[in-house]
Amino acid sequence: MPSILPVRHVLVGQNAHVAMSAMIAAKRPDLELRGNVFTDITAQDLDWADAYIGFKRPPVPAMGSVRWVQCTGAGVDSWLQPVELPRNIVLTRTPESFGPMIAEWALSRALAFVTGIVPLAAAQREHRWTPGDVGMLRGSHAVVVGTGDVGTQVGRLFAALGCRVSGVSRTGRGDSEVFSSLHVTAELATVAAPADWLILTLPLTPDTRGLVGLAVLSACRSAVLMNAGRGAVVDEALLPRALEQGWLRGAALDVFEVEPLPASSPLWDDARVMISPHVSGLTTLQGAVDGFLECLAQFERGETPRWVVDRDRGY
Repeated sequence: MPSILPVRHVLVGQNAHVAMSAMIAAKRPDLELRGNVFTDITAQDLDWADAYIGFKRPPVPAMGSVRWVQCTGAGVDSWLQPVELPRNIVLTRTPESFGPMIAEWALSRALAFVTGIVPLAAAQREHRWTPGDVGMLRGSHAVVVGTGDVGTQVGRLFAALGCRVSGVSRTGRGDSEVFSSLHVTAELATVAAPADWLILTLPLTPDTRGLVGLAVLSACRSAVLMNAGRGAVVDEALLPRALEQGWLRGAALDVFEVEPLPASSPLWDDARVMISPHVSGLTTLQGAVDGFLECLAQFERGETPRWVVDRDRGY
C-alpha cells in the first residue's frame, strides 16, 4: 500500500466542513485544516492537501497532492466510477454502522404496506371511512440481497417480527443465526420468486450494476422491492412495467440512478411507490470525525486500517 505519511494538511469537502474541522482540530491540534462544500473545492485546495475527507469527488480533474481519501459514507462508488481514483491514493471509508438506521427504514416501509398506512391517510384527508383487511408482517418472507453489516441488521429486525429471512450475497455467506437460508447472487431470480419483501442493501460495483433487471423482476410474484443500497443496482426504467405486470405490488426506494430523482419520473405519481431522498442511512458528524481519526491513528502506528477499500471488490 502506498505511504500516506506524513499527514499535516487535511481538506474537508463536506457541507458541515466548519463543524467537522473544529471537531478534528480539538483532538488533533497539530493538523492544519481547510474546508468547503465539495462542489467549491478548487485545484489549489487539492494541491495544498495531504488528505481529503468527503463523500463525493470534487469537480476538478485531478486530486493534486492528496495521498489519502477518507470517504464519509459506506458506499465509495463515487470514488471508483465512472473514473477510478488513482491507485497511488489510498481510499478508506467510514467505519460507522448504518445497519440499525437502514433496518428501521426498511421495517417502517414494510409495516406501512401491510397496514395500509398510505391509503388510510389518503382516505382520512378525504373524510372517507374505508374499512378493510389489514395484514401482518409475521409469517411473510424477506429476501435480503447483501448480507454484510447492513443486510444482517435488516434481517435481524425482520426475523424478530416473525419473518422468514433469506440472504443473498456474492459468496453465499452470512450470519446463519439471522438468515434461514443463504444463496449466491447467481441464484437471485430463483430466490426472489417467492419473496414478499425483496430488500437491497448492496454496494454499487461492476458486478452489481443492473443486477435487478428483467430476469429478476419478472420472476417476482407480487413482491415489494426495497432499495437502500444504490439506485443503479436496479434497472429503474423497468419498475413501472414491473408494477403494472404485478411482478411487484409496490416499491420503497431511497436511492435512484439519478439523484435527485427527476420530476419527470413516473415513480413520483405511482401510489404503489414510496420515495425517500437517500436518507435511509445517514452519516453522523461524530461518526465521520471518529472514522477519520481512527484511520489516521492506525496509519501513524504503521498499521493498515480495516477500512481500506478493496479496489477490486469495490468496497
